Amino acid sequence: MAQVGIVMGSDSDMPVMAKAADILEDLGISYEMSIISAHREPDVFFEYARSAESKGIKVIIAGAGKAAHLPGMCAAIFPLPVIGVPMKTSDLGGVDSLYSIVQMPSGIPVATVAIGGGQNAGILAAKILAVSDDALLRRLKDYTQSLKESVQKKDARLQEVGYRNYPMS
Repeated sequence: MAQVGIVMGSDSDMPVMAKAADILEDLGISYEMSIISAHREPDVFFEYARSAESKGIKVIIAGAGKAAHLPGMCAAIFPLPVIGVPMKTSDLGGVDSLYSIVQMPSGIPVATVAIGGGQNAGILAAKILAVSDDALLRRLKDYTQSLKESVQKKDARLQEVGYRNYPMS
């Protein structure tokens, strides 16, 4: 049974939302992923949001661009946490998506990550679930330690070769 629902308004959002799925997989968290348009198929959307809790979903990660109503509408219907992922757009660079998701009315919160922040959405979902899951909390701590070690290795390499010889990415 999936603990996290990952939903996006378009398949063009897949590269960003895949980062959320990847981190959930790395942390051993079950998820389901769907493409659902709140605007183009509202009946399908409403059924998804209404049934998510009864299916065992504990957190929804919703990615959307432009008007970006998907996360907010999920939060209006789904009683548990919703994390919004604003998508970069060709028109306004994603600021439109960010504002649409983050400016929710009182009583209907959506936790919002950075534009294109699929990986952080996955980590935030894991942190929410870890509140009641000690094994997951341990995996999160190990993940954080691996990030620290990665930075330390990069610094050690920089100290060894100097900035002129450091491989730039």
